[in-house]
Amino acid sequence: MPANNKIKNILKELKSHAPFTLFGASTGILLMLIFRNISENASFTLFYIFHPTHVVLSAMVTSSIFELHTKKSNFFILLIIGYAGSIGIATLSDSLIPYVAEILLGLPAHTHIGFIEKWYIVNPAAVLGVMIAYFWPKTKFPHAGHVLLSTWASLFHILMTITGTVSLLTSLVILVFLFIAVWLPCCVSDIVFPLLFTKDNNR
Repeated sequence: MPANNKIKNILKELKSHAPFTLFGASTGILLMLIFRNISENASFTLFYIFHPTHVVLSAMVTSSIFELHTKKSNFFILLIIGYAGSIGIATLSDSLIPYVAEILLGLPAHTHIGFIEKWYIVNPAAVLGVMIAYFWPKTKFPHAGHVLLSTWASLFHILMTITGTVSLLTSLVILVFLFIAVWLPCCVSDIVFPLLFTKDNNR
């Protein structure tokens, strides 16, 4: 497929996913209002529930897209692509972008790199997602689910650093960062990344 068509398809995907991503970011703000007084330890626990689950679904979608477009059944190639796509993008989405938000908001910024800090949970989660995709390659439900889970993981990463009342300005900044943290990384992980390794980029 010509490069111009690939770019057009990518932009089309990003545009089509923006409304649902905005909805997901909005649910994050709602959760923030509900859990605004949650402790740092509780936020940490919830982060490590949503982050590994996000990794599972991300690995499922990344691997499924690759498998459905190549029609190949080499599990080890699928494992490499699914693992790299899910771990790399989930770390960016759930940890690194929220870390930038924390710095900009003047919060006591920190970052939790799941596949290192909780390697015995997050790495097997990626492998599980690839294995599910190998036998049951599906994309729509896992993609929608992992957009929401990524939003919530990013939120609780930020909530670990927040104490006291959350201002309207802070809420708006968090909303923007939740949108960015999910929109670009998740679309890149689910759509762009696996298609880089296929000859046929038609959906």
